[in-house]
Amino acid sequence: MRSKSLSQQGALLEDSDKRDALLKERFRSLVEIWKSETKFSSTAYEMAMHPAYQQIIGIGPAAIPLILHELKTEPDHWFWALRAITGEDPIPESPQGCLDKMTDAWLKWGREHGYEC
Repeated sequence: MRSKSLSQQGALLEDSDKRDALLKERFRSLVEIWKSETKFSSTAYEMAMHPAYQQIIGIGPAAIPLILHELKTEPDHWFWALRAITGEDPIPESPQGCLDKMTDAWLKWGREHGYEC
């Protein structure tokens, strides 16, 4: 098997950078829509069922670092999405409903799984 030339490797890195930038742009756009259209929602269920939130879940594992960053900088109801994508729930029973403690549990999970948060 031949290794890729330096120009091919550079092109792959450039493509990867473009994909990352497009993903971040799409994520930011969906977050803005979700927050704008759910600011008066009364339940976590309503917030999680919003089409923009569902599209964020649909991004899959690539959304995890973006969600964790969002959770760290501006805590919000990202727990449903993180559970849906990861299949995990690091929140102990006692802090259920406490945004700060739930956020801390997910950020700890992120650090334990190699994410910067």
